[in-house]
Amino acid sequence: MKRFPRPTIVAAVAGAAAFALLASGCAPAGDSSESEGGKIKLTVATFNEFGYEGLFEKYMEENPDITVVAKKAATSNEARDNLTTRLAAGSGLSDVEAIEVDWLPELLQYSDQFVDLSSDDVEGRWLEWKEEAATDADGNLIAYGTDIGPEGVCYRSDLFAAAGLPTDRAEVATLLGDSWDSYYAAGTKFAAAGTNVPWFDSAGATWQGVINQFDNAYEENDGTVIATENPDVKAAYNSVLDASSTLSAHLQQWSDDWTASFQNDGFATMLCPGWMLGIIEGNAAGVTGWDIADTFPGGGGNWGGSYLTVPTQSEHPEEAKALAAWLTAPEQQLSAFASKGTFPSQVDALESPELLDSTNEFFNNAPVGQILATRAAAVDVTPFKGVKYFPINDAMQQALTRVEDATMTREQSWEQFVTDVKALG
Repeated sequence: MKRFPRPTIVAAVAGAAAFALLASGCAPAGDSSESEGGKIKLTVATFNEFGYEGLFEKYMEENPDITVVAKKAATSNEARDNLTTRLAAGSGLSDVEAIEVDWLPELLQYSDQFVDLSSDDVEGRWLEWKEEAATDADGNLIAYGTDIGPEGVCYRSDLFAAAGLPTDRAEVATLLGDSWDSYYAAGTKFAAAGTNVPWFDSAGATWQGVINQFDNAYEENDGTVIATENPDVKAAYNSVLDASSTLSAHLQQWSDDWTASFQNDGFATMLCPGWMLGIIEGNAAGVTGWDIADTFPGGGGNWGGSYLTVPTQSEHPEEAKALAAWLTAPEQQLSAFASKGTFPSQVDALESPELLDSTNEFFNNAPVGQILATRAAAVDVTPFKGVKYFPINDAMQQALTRVEDATMTREQSWEQFVTDVKALG
């Protein structure tokens, strides 16, 4: 899920260093899964929107000996900072910790700090690549897959109408096309209509769509870092900033200004993985006009997707494992999708008529189940994400933000990116 205005590359390096300290020091109290009043208390740490609020209540009804306490970080970065700090300290983690796919490779280095979740009951439950990503070299499954992030393009049909552009989602898909050039060209046409509304939210958000279409953007499969020498990365950096100069609202995702912009026509389109639907609806409450087009620049893209882990710190690992398994079962994945748009990674859920026939009232009753299923089928690249993927991508996000904020020129910010990547070692 997803991104990331707050931490700097220094925080990313500190997080990596924290991993290396494993099991030293002390962590803040408050996450203990102590038994209370005869009940076992299980804490579950998530971030952004997982769609679990109603599910926790249901689980407690079905398991009266369990009390579930939810903890939700505002961003993926905040959750990662907390996890790395407390994992290094050896205490203080929740019984169930949600993790994001971009920092999963870091955790696999320390798979012995997580309960092996493999069992016959869950064998074959997920898409093969989803399960493989969470399996260590010894065959231990350290995490249960939650969602995946197939992307369409969300758009404001009312703003399109004001610009004289088509509003029907099939016609919009044709307008936007399936390339980055056609998406930017549609934005130029929108801007020429004089609406004075930016085309997309930020260069950083657009970057996520672009970079996930490369097999090896930052690292070779053996872990060799190529980010600063890869001509595809430099070309993508320039193309995104070229578009940003005329089409971006310069609103970094998850910032207060970005959140507020949903109420005041902040931008006309945004790249839209399934989990973003719930975030848009929450931020744009009372605003009409949002829809989703069955297309994506570059053909297909997957942004994000998360997992649930059970740290070995848990005082009740078996109960925590059972809760994580229940939350990621097909029925609960379908419920989370209905609640927040988090698109299932479960094979049975993906084949369910309940998913394929689902619509979203807020998005003009769009057939979101079918659209996202089509978008998932269009994904033909699974990017390699090694142990340095997250801090490198975070450094790139900072580089793009510096240019959008006009604190550095494009060239200066690229040089700072190179410096930051080298500092990772």
